[in-house]
Amino acid sequence: MVLLVWYGRNDGVCVFRPKLTIKGYTLLDVIRAFFGIFAARFMTLITSISGIRGTIGGAPSQNLTPVDIVKFASAYGTWIRSQNSKALVVVGRDARISGPMVSQLIIQTLVGMGINVCDLGLATTPTVEMAVTAENAQGGIIITASHNPKQWNALKLLNQEGEFLSAAAGEEILSIAENASFEFTSVENLGHVVHKDYLDYHIERILEHDLVNVALIKEQKYKIAIDPVNSVGAIAVPRLLTALGVDQIVMINGEPNGIFAHNPEPLAEHLGEIASVVKADKCSLGIVVDPDVDRLAFVCDDGEMYGEEYTLVTIADYVLSKRPGATVSNLSSTRALRDVTEKAGQTYFASAVGEVNVVAAMKAHNAVIGGEGNGGIIVPDLHYGRDALIGIALFLTYLAEKDMKISKLRSLYPNYQMSKNKAELGPGTDVDAILERIKEKYSKQPINTIDGVKIEFDTDWVHLRKSNTEPIIRIYAESTSLTTAENLTKKILQDIGDLMH
Repeated sequence: MVLLVWYGRNDGVCVFRPKLTIKGYTLLDVIRAFFGIFAARFMTLITSISGIRGTIGGAPSQNLTPVDIVKFASAYGTWIRSQNSKALVVVGRDARISGPMVSQLIIQTLVGMGINVCDLGLATTPTVEMAVTAENAQGGIIITASHNPKQWNALKLLNQEGEFLSAAAGEEILSIAENASFEFTSVENLGHVVHKDYLDYHIERILEHDLVNVALIKEQKYKIAIDPVNSVGAIAVPRLLTALGVDQIVMINGEPNGIFAHNPEPLAEHLGEIASVVKADKCSLGIVVDPDVDRLAFVCDDGEMYGEEYTLVTIADYVLSKRPGATVSNLSSTRALRDVTEKAGQTYFASAVGEVNVVAAMKAHNAVIGGEGNGGIIVPDLHYGRDALIGIALFLTYLAEKDMKISKLRSLYPNYQMSKNKAELGPGTDVDAILERIKEKYSKQPINTIDGVKIEFDTDWVHLRKSNTEPIIRIYAESTSLTTAENLTKKILQDIGDLMH
């Protein structure tokens, strides 16, 4: 059986936008929440090489309970101690309701293993990443479930470079947790905790970046609306904008209490409120970040979405105008990055999906800019992590340099349309075999197999990826025409259906 499930974005590259809203949530959000609650009765603890995430409460090993938090913090601590017996780990969290509880469990578990902790308290993901290297720490833990709803939380694990773990390190930690092969230290050797705020350090490093022009931004006298969805962006983004010379700031959903005013994923169907505010208050633009501030989206002066995919495209265009070099994004990101890269006479490279894979490709090709189409910007001469704050500074510098409205800037780029769907397959389906047969069927087209199967048709493409946890094939397609993109996904779904018979 093959079930086509439609879902997507309306940020310039979307396929569906529900109109009905209930307290800021769309009908689609309500449906997703219903099935999320239903699924939570079975299992909502997801372990992977990049971290541990799940819903708070419930039974151990099925949800993210205190038992699970201590277990995985212990496994990570064991891994850290294998590299340095008296290690230092940086810990920071977003503003989720469960954050203080999760943070204390993690910190005291590490202390019980003899590991020192630098506790940043409320901190953005990129701030924690930068603090790891600034402290010469052996690792870091970011307590955030990123764009997931408030009932979720997660442990995102960093290495001593302030970057997400390699596959090998992640597998080792999961093995340690599975076997409970850890032990705690004696009372004489307990670790200790220090409390620091690294946001000012983070902002200072951004202001020092040679492609950030504070004077030019200040001259524009921008009026900017912000939606930090009740998390750490409410602290970080205004402080950054003030440092950049922006003194007209309109903030909504600005109390960092973790009670998200709407679905926290920065997609167009969730951003009706800020779009209205930008128009009503005659703002120059709107800025939207997710709860941990590693994804960035903009709203144009006319209230239209700039397009999350085009955050990276625009910033890359600016960076390439100042310095030559390669660019990198994952296979499911818009072709527009390749277009602006080649227009600048440089080379674009695609990576497998996932920040750790993008970073690996950026290092391999010495890229000057990279990221993901979800609004994740990676500026390597600041740090190798998605960072909405440096993204804001670079974007505003480019907008000021162009001396035009943001809606005009958006019109300079191709308007690719993206369709995102999935095929849900029956239990026991050999997904790899299906992908292999799709690859054979389209063997005359250019194909990339570093992460599933991506097939190119001139400027159009379709990308098939399997889920690591479910019998699902995710299907992404892009074209200059939304109809063509949708037809590409429908054709692939038909092909999969034919292969199942």
